[in-house]
Amino acid sequence: MGQTRFHFTAGKAEADRIFAALDAAFEDEGLPLAVLEVDEANDIHEVSLYADGDVDAVAVRINRILADLALPKQVEREALPDIDWVARSLEGLKPVRAGRFFVHGAHDRDKRRSGDLAIEIEAGLAFGTGHHGTTAGCLELLEQVVLRERPGNALDLGTGSAVLAIALAKHAHIPVLATDIDPVAVRVAATNARLNQVKALVETVTAPGFHHPIFARRAPFDLIVANILARPLMRLAPEMARHIRLGGSLVLSGILDRQRDAVISAYVGQSFRHVRTLHREGWVTIHLKR
Repeated sequence: MGQTRFHFTAGKAEADRIFAALDAAFEDEGLPLAVLEVDEANDIHEVSLYADGDVDAVAVRINRILADLALPKQVEREALPDIDWVARSLEGLKPVRAGRFFVHGAHDRDKRRSGDLAIEIEAGLAFGTGHHGTTAGCLELLEQVVLRERPGNALDLGTGSAVLAIALAKHAHIPVLATDIDPVAVRVAATNARLNQVKALVETVTAPGFHHPIFARRAPFDLIVANILARPLMRLAPEMARHIRLGGSLVLSGILDRQRDAVISAYVGQSFRHVRTLHREGWVTIHLKR
């Protein structure tokens, strides 16, 4: 059964507000969202949300959210055939630069420059291509943390496509444990680690939580990066504290601007201190130290 794409157009400022509201409303369902610039000169951006199941109920929620924002839009529906749209869309993504990191698809290998820490991502069913503000923010902060702290053992929790794990392995030349609750994501992560020639450093594991024995074997970590969602990050604060060494760093993202203070409070309560917050596209990436 295919998905339904709900879509409408707005100016950039409106599109960003709507994207943030839809993402917060549908974060528990994990419904894919996208914003695409359609016409730069006329400031036209298209917001899309992909859903399956009870799509009529989804439509009602979308319209309610738009009404609450006082931004009523004509929401269109498009029935999509059962195609790997993630893979299809990744083929057309432009490369992304974040610090020295250059995230690209196979079709943009020729755009790599001398000195780039290039990360090639193969299309697959896993979140994290470097194009979302959360991933790009993590890459920027990770580059700084690695240079200052020289970690020796790292964890990428909720690795998705393994962009962040690969970045750590390439930049720091250290072993990185890359875990995800989704076995499909873990397979994609392993493929990308091999593609980027860091398979010897990146261990990919399907792990639903910190009770998995791999964490006991690999902890304590000098550095943990987790680009997931604010609520799970807050729930994980005690486990993060138990699995990171004293003086170690956390880089956390998948957090909306309005969720920043609540996330920081959860970690301050576990003896972390806030070092820096990086803001990108309505999202924040937070650096904390134990």
